Amino acid sequence: MENKSKFYSGICIMAGLIILGAMFPVTARVFKSFDRTVNVKGLCEREVAADKVIWPVVLKVSGNDIDALYRDVNRQNETVRQFLIAGGIKEEEISLSITSSDKYTLEYSNDRAYRYILTSVVTVCTENVDAVVALRSHKSDLFAKGIMIVEDDWNNQTIFSFEGLNDIKPEMIEEATRNARASAVKFAEDSGSHLGKIKDASQGTFTITDRDSNTPYIKKVRVVTSVTYYLAR
Repeated sequence: MENKSKFYSGICIMAGLIILGAMFPVTARVFKSFDRTVNVKGLCEREVAADKVIWPVVLKVSGNDIDALYRDVNRQNETVRQFLIAGGIKEEEISLSITSSDKYTLEYSNDRAYRYILTSVVTVCTENVDAVVALRSHKSDLFAKGIMIVEDDWNNQTIFSFEGLNDIKPEMIEEATRNARASAVKFAEDSGSHLGKIKDASQGTFTITDRDSNTPYIKKVRVVTSVTYYLAR
């Protein structure tokens, strides 16, 4: 009886090994199919108008009579203020700062023709970007009144910005993901496969840049998504 039990046990073990051996290739193919993936990237770009601008209007006057210089710079500031308001800028969107320097106190200065320099910065901070663009194109009106604006002042750059990113983020991510899937479908078709489920996905960083150097008030918004899909036969 004991020998029969051992015999039947051996038969069962052998049968199990045969079945396992027969299923191993199928199982291996199933697991192998999970390793077949394709990683694609989807791009979405949009051009948008800037919705906020900071525009510093810089004036400089020099001379030896400090009181006369302050009277002169205050007159020029008032002219600039009226120019801005007439162009659609609100009073509360304009701020003013004045700094002075005395060349006689500067050891590195050899230019003693004029002792004092006053620098005035009339800063506009507004969402009325169109008004600023128009005013910047009419700066010659100020020149005609004897007001010389300092151009290309690296310490006081005009900044156009776009702050409505959150409003367009969902649509841009959706479009980028859709573009990524289209690329994945094409890859799957070319390789004789079928596109499966998403294995992994990541959203790239949104970038906002000037469209070009001549129109900084037009911005280019860009995002790239990365998606990994399973491929199936």
